[in-house]
Amino acid sequence: MNFNTIFLKSFRVLLLPIAVLYGLVIYIRNRLYDKRYIASAEFNFPIICVGNIAVGGTGKSPMVEYLAQLLRPYFKIATLSRGYKRKTKGYALANENTTALEIGDEPMQFHTKFPDIAVAVGEERIVAIPGLLQDRPDLQAIILDDAFQHRTVKAGFNILLTDYSNLYTHDFFLPTGDLRDEWASADRADIIVVTKCPADLSEQQRTNLLRDIKPKVHQQVFFTTIEYGLPYHICDRAEKCQITQEDEVLLVCGIANPKPLKEYLTFRAHTYYQLDYSDHHIFSADDLADIIRKFREIQSRNKMILTTEKDAMRLLKFKEELYNIPLFVIPVKPHFLFNEGNIFDTIVYNFVKNFQFNPSYAK
Repeated sequence: MNFNTIFLKSFRVLLLPIAVLYGLVIYIRNRLYDKRYIASAEFNFPIICVGNIAVGGTGKSPMVEYLAQLLRPYFKIATLSRGYKRKTKGYALANENTTALEIGDEPMQFHTKFPDIAVAVGEERIVAIPGLLQDRPDLQAIILDDAFQHRTVKAGFNILLTDYSNLYTHDFFLPTGDLRDEWASADRADIIVVTKCPADLSEQQRTNLLRDIKPKVHQQVFFTTIEYGLPYHICDRAEKCQITQEDEVLLVCGIANPKPLKEYLTFRAHTYYQLDYSDHHIFSADDLADIIRKFREIQSRNKMILTTEKDAMRLLKFKEELYNIPLFVIPVKPHFLFNEGNIFDTIVYNFVKNFQFNPSYAK
């Protein structure tokens, strides 16, 4: 553990009084919703919410993509995100001319990979959902991205993600910890997914995790690991490559938790260098020049630039400059452990297929 890490941890402990106050505010807010002093809107329509109760990367985008891939052969579906760090405001539905600056990197990623589904953004989901249903009246399901802690809308089905290396059960409120919601909020989830697990997670480890999480009777817990696909060129998805032990890689990364990708490169590549940026960083022309300069400084003949799909959405505005640069994008998806992927798929599919409206606030 280096000095910066020790200093940061110590500093966050000093902020404990603020964390306690923050937790108190969250507790009061949740009780107001629970007692129905503040109403949550419900829709006579299948809505699946994917989210977490901690800040940082728990794998929400790969899970949204997994659900889209699962449901799109059978239903007309849409994704609805906040559109973090976009340059626009309000509700917007992606079209063929949309850019990441207009809807955000993650929605743009969904739109690029699944052009046949509706991709929308809107800070206020309670406003955006009716707008989306009006624009696409044939929709049969909506996937809400990163909306678990936002209780203005009550989804019919909630999927809560928690990182294997930072379970919410061992965490504390911001800014001392990473929790943006209370532990008890996990009770609202229908499914809990422990993400980014080791691929060789044992049955004993699984049992220990279940003992930590203590799922309710109505909840089912799944475990996933990260599965990386073949990198493809940022300008041509058909051009793919293998990362070998002879390759030197310049990793360009602006995501919340790049640790799993760095661990992957440690074993796959000869060596890698990194250019780290803040989460959702908007790349500038100077950033691109710096990336290309760092790449050219690498002496090996077997070299490439590697980035994530989210980062690629923010780099595509430099498409003309990147055609002749070996900048590859590495796709990622969740892989369910213990052969339970089919069980998860069936639960989600049946929710949409057999949806029946049962409003909580019906008289």
